[in-house]
Amino acid sequence: MADVSRIRLTTLPTDLDILMHMNNGRYLSLLDLGRWDLLIRTGLFDAMKQRGWYAVVSSETITFRKSLELWQRFDVESRMVGHDHKALFMEHRAVVDGEVYARVIMRARVLRRSGGTVTHEELFRELGYPDQVPGVEDWVHDWAKASALPPAKAAAPSVWAD
Repeated sequence: MADVSRIRLTTLPTDLDILMHMNNGRYLSLLDLGRWDLLIRTGLFDAMKQRGWYAVVSSETITFRKSLELWQRFDVESRMVGHDHKALFMEHRAVVDGEVYARVIMRARVLRRSGGTVTHEELFRELGYPDQVPGVEDWVHDWAKASALPPAKAAAPSVWAD
């Protein structure tokens, strides 16, 4: 689980914005392929599918460092970086020749197709506790708390502060 998965991609014309570099929204879609690659390579995808479970992204943040240009080859590197009492955390990077161009921190919850959340106790009992997953850095916990919205069944009115 602590292994880094890598997939190679190329920036295509459909990935570009008006400034002729990768569109900021496109990064999230492409880096999400790393999540699927990691879930499939580790066997988690099949194990979760057998139990009627699936993972949903509850929050993510991206930091850009350099632009990806047209036809530029880059690697998506992904790994599990820990968990808290409710969610799993992953990191995805867009990397060119060993250099990080962008990084995503992603928080996901595991849900049941029949409804409800899979607890970590159940997840780890069924799938095993992940070996060698590093601890989540304090700032990631702070970010998760600060960016959280109310639960889906709670009110969340759209009110803008003056």
